[in-house]
Amino acid sequence: MEIVPGVHTIDSLGTGRAYLAIDADRVTVIDTGLKGSAERVLRAVEAAGRKPQDVRQIVISHHHADHTGSLAELAERTSARGGSASGGGAQVMVHALDAPIVRGERPPPGPSSGGLLKPLLARMSRPAPAARVDRELADGDEIDALDGMQVVHTPGHTPGSSCLYCPKRRLLFTGDAAANTFGLRGPIGWFTEDMAQAKESIRKLAALDFEAVFFGHGRPIDKEAALRFRRFAEKLR
Repeated sequence: MEIVPGVHTIDSLGTGRAYLAIDADRVTVIDTGLKGSAERVLRAVEAAGRKPQDVRQIVISHHHADHTGSLAELAERTSARGGSASGGGAQVMVHALDAPIVRGERPPPGPSSGGLLKPLLARMSRPAPAARVDRELADGDEIDALDGMQVVHTPGHTPGSSCLYCPKRRLLFTGDAAANTFGLRGPIGWFTEDMAQAKESIRKLAALDFEAVFFGHGRPIDKEAALRFRRFAEKLR
C-alpha cells in the first residue's frame, strides 16, 4: 500500500513491517521481515508495478531477525544490476556495528531482560540466516533514494540501529528506534541493549524536520509526525 508518493508499506510479514522506496530507476527495500517473507516482499514489488530485478538496494535498520530474516533470500533473488560487491543481487547495506551479526560472524546477544520469560524470548530471538553485506554504513552516509536518503545512527536498541531520513521529502524511517503500537513509544525493552542510549536516540530524531514517519512496528504517521515526536521526546526527560 502506498502511504505517500514513492513509499509503500508491506505489513503482512507476521511481525513488523518492511518498506519499498520507489524511484524512477530503482526500488530500495527497507528491512525484509522474518525468514520466509521474501516472496511477500517480491509480490509487493510487483504489485507496485515493478519487477524483482528493479530492486537495486536493500537497507537494513538493525540486525534483529524480524528485520533480516529474509535478507539472504532477497539478496539472491534480486538483480545484480544494482551493483553488489559480489555481483549477485541488490546491494545490501547495514551499519558497520551490526554488520558482523548480519553476516553470521558473531551471534546476536539475545534478550536483555525478561525475567522468567527470558528463555522463551531467547527462542524468539534466534539469529536469521547469515547474509552478505556489501556496504557498511555510518552516521551521515548518503543513500541514493527518494531524492537523498541520510543515515541517522540511533544506537540503543542495537549498537548499529540506524534510521533513514529524507530531508527533501521530509520522511523518516525509524526501524525499531521507535514504534507506534498502542501509541508512539520507544523500542521494546526486552530486546533493547541500552535503553538510556535508545532514549537519547529518540531525542536525536525529534530534532529532525519530517512530516511522515514509518516504523518497523506499528502504523505510519503521515501528518505532523515531527510534532508528535517532539512531544514524546519531552516525556522522556
